[in-house]
Amino acid sequence: SHVWLLRRHSSTGFGRVRMSCCGSKDKAPNGNQEDATYDLVKNYYGKVLQSTKDLKTSACTAAGRPHERVLQLIRKVPKEVNEKFYGCGAPLPLGIDGLSVLDLGSGSGRDCYVCAALVGENGKVVGIDITDEQLEVAKRHADGYCRDLGYKFTNLEFVKGHMEYLDRAGIADESIDIIISNCVINLSPDKPRVLTEAYRVLTKGGELYFSDVYSDRRLPRHVQDHELLWGECIAGALYVGDFLDIAKSVGFADPRMLSISEVKVTDPALKDIVGEAKFYSITYRLFKLPSLLETRCEDYGQFAVYKGTIQGYPHAYQLDDHHRFVTNKPMLVCGNTAAMVGDKGISWLAKHFEVVGDRSVHYGAFDCKDKAFTDPTTDAAAAPPGGGCC
Repeated sequence: SHVWLLRRHSSTGFGRVRMSCCGSKDKAPNGNQEDATYDLVKNYYGKVLQSTKDLKTSACTAAGRPHERVLQLIRKVPKEVNEKFYGCGAPLPLGIDGLSVLDLGSGSGRDCYVCAALVGENGKVVGIDITDEQLEVAKRHADGYCRDLGYKFTNLEFVKGHMEYLDRAGIADESIDIIISNCVINLSPDKPRVLTEAYRVLTKGGELYFSDVYSDRRLPRHVQDHELLWGECIAGALYVGDFLDIAKSVGFADPRMLSISEVKVTDPALKDIVGEAKFYSITYRLFKLPSLLETRCEDYGQFAVYKGTIQGYPHAYQLDDHHRFVTNKPMLVCGNTAAMVGDKGISWLAKHFEVVGDRSVHYGAFDCKDKAFTDPTTDAAAAPPGGGCC
């Protein structure tokens, strides 16, 4: 079979190229161990789970209330798509009109449907998944949904494939502005490759904006090998410190945490298996800004002003868990934060911010302290490290 996949052309915006879909082959490129993991995921999410009522933990339920604009759009998503949604957050950025979005592990497609409305008719949304049953649900309503939005063409597409091998699915280098993913990367048997591929396909200034489940420690083998806990997004949870190391190693030099919520293991038998380990649903923001992000927060005397132009955020914009920009109020920022909101005009956020100053003069380390990965119900001292430093 063939699918139409997104390409970006510098002069014309979005174009499409016809390619064979690697998803027609269920087997993983690297063989038996990955195949077993993929088969487990496809069976659990395609056949075992019929709705969120079948879940044994709170991992695959939304962490925190989404923005009202997102909630309005979720209510307009077809009922069948919503009922098959198993995410752990609301990784759906606003202000993405006209951009290209890729959803890793899109499942029934709920987040893709919402993004199709957010990007508008000139934007494009592609969801990739390996589960036939979920893809069938996602594809079933796409054309009708876009017609209801008043679009002349469907800007919503779903393809079968592995998020570790976006190259085999025909996703081109630097062709995607925003990547989202909702409680899925933890299901991958090769998480470093997922992040590497995400970095490859993102445009310069693009962003991986996603929610997932993490643990406060490296999990023992008996937990990692537990099939039900794997399907519930617990067994595959990365120790947050290891995740940060991987993200930085592939090019996402300064991961930023946007939100966090504790995941409860409610089933008594499963709770006994995981022991003292704690789990968190976290939304991270990883920007692709080559040569602009440093390993430390440095002071160049820059400040940034949010213009109040992102729909849904007229009064303030939350970049991460410790940067809230009040509209029209100057805010001192480190070099990394300046780059994320638009220094040199590279970030997708650049049109919504004014950055004053450059890096011609260095004033030393930026006056900030490492931000702890904290759950509001726990002692910060007992919590694992979390996001960027400023």
